[in-house]
Amino acid sequence: GDRCFGDDPSIITGIGKFNGKVVGVLGHRKGQNLKEQLSVNFGMANPEGYRKALRVAKLISEKFKAPIISFLDTPGANPTEGAEERGIASAIATNLMEFFNIRTPIIVVVIGEGGSGGALGIGIGDRILMLKYSIYSVISPEGCASILFGNASKSKEAAKSLKLTAQDLKALNVIDEIIEEPYGGAHRFKEETIKNVGDALEKNLIELVKIPTETLLHMRKEKFLKMGVYREE
Repeated sequence: GDRCFGDDPSIITGIGKFNGKVVGVLGHRKGQNLKEQLSVNFGMANPEGYRKALRVAKLISEKFKAPIISFLDTPGANPTEGAEERGIASAIATNLMEFFNIRTPIIVVVIGEGGSGGALGIGIGDRILMLKYSIYSVISPEGCASILFGNASKSKEAAKSLKLTAQDLKALNVIDEIIEEPYGGAHRFKEETIKNVGDALEKNLIELVKIPTETLLHMRKEKFLKMGVYREE
């Protein structure tokens, strides 16, 4: 848990080996069936989940000097009153600041949904990868359509404007790499998807571990500062 309030099963953390190298792992957990989904709040993390993720990330970086891999798959952070009372906004904001100072490489992989601040809470990294059919957005298309058009049925139009696909985000330099995903989705072809993700992780880890720490931290900050474009009309 977070050593302050409790544990949050919607964010899992751990340490292990990837191709013989020690790595830390963070990730959202959505559940495979209704019972599991209810127990993990459909992947919508609480403040204690984000605090746990930061605690473990620091432990892995400072004690084991190991890189960190973070898997994003959430519709967003828990929006309930209880989460607000326990400081969900503060927990996410703290993670945004602190993850820029983690002194080992961080690779982020969007494997399903990357929902707004709920994803960003464990989404700061040196490389951001996305499965081909995953999405990464500030809001769901339905939510955006309700706000902009007053009609959730215009979600397709909203999705186009949000630029939430891997292809859109690569063109905008928000992500670094698109990982090939079998037609029909990762959930139907798990072994092939795992291999593709593993190959991408190995390639990026080899590159990142060669970069001096201070250079890595500077590049990480510059990467996010340079994101985004604007247009005057």
